[in-house]
Amino acid sequence: MAAALAEFETHLGVERGLSPHTVRAYTADVARLLGHAARSGATEPGELTSNSLRSWLSAERVTRHVDTTVARRAAAARAFTRHLARTGASAADVGAGLSAPRVRRRLPAVLTAAQAGALVVAPDAVGGAIGVRDRAVLELLYATALRVGELVALNVADLDRERRLVRAMGKGGRERIVPFGEPAAGALDEWLRRARPQLSRQGSGDALFLGRRGGRLGQRAVRDLVARHLTAVTDAPPVGPHGLRHSAATHLLDGGADLRCVQELLGHASLTSTQLYTHVTVDRLRASYERAHPRA
Repeated sequence: MAAALAEFETHLGVERGLSPHTVRAYTADVARLLGHAARSGATEPGELTSNSLRSWLSAERVTRHVDTTVARRAAAARAFTRHLARTGASAADVGAGLSAPRVRRRLPAVLTAAQAGALVVAPDAVGGAIGVRDRAVLELLYATALRVGELVALNVADLDRERRLVRAMGKGGRERIVPFGEPAAGALDEWLRRARPQLSRQGSGDALFLGRRGGRLGQRAVRDLVARHLTAVTDAPPVGPHGLRHSAATHLLDGGADLRCVQELLGHASLTSTQLYTHVTVDRLRASYERAHPRA
């Protein structure tokens, strides 16, 4: 059981290229599954059955885990049984038909275009190298809808400043090229020309964005700077870096962008993920309709 779990962990991280967070979560979920199976008398992963999977998932629901957690655990179990079948450790994929609770996806909070515009210029009040950096970070987040992990992983060489393109490495090791506009280009030029050299140290390497001590800027620091500058924006909802990603996608769709193009920009493997943003724009359409139509 332990050997199969270790092999599955390697499969997730190396072959599928999933994030460390997802690998940890899936591995922990499968460890719980194998523990349940062992208590039922199973000694090898190949002895898992559809009944044992369903009984485990039922037990997880009884322990009052929220539907999102149970759904993730079901996904982990399906990934594990699929891996067992593919490698020959199991005669069949016994988890292929495993169902999970339907999770109702909440609509993400988004900024208005005016609020997003106010947020990206808020660092100008700070000044200095940190203010210039924060402006460049916010401009690039909003311009490209990058995930925060993708942003902090960028190197200077990933920018094509002449054509205003950035190369990002997304989930599953999928690379994509994302354009950015003139405001982001201007903020990046100022950061690279004037401010980055002030923070750069011997160990800074090629990291695009640097922290106060010259190391690569981390995800927590980006979340903190978004929250800090958001306080300067009137009536803004409490969004983080991912909220800027949601806002960028919503504003693109509001502006008439094609859903398939937005999918490419966001790096979604499935169009289903991108369609979440159409619900946001439909809600705005309904609000406008109810305000303006005499028969609403």
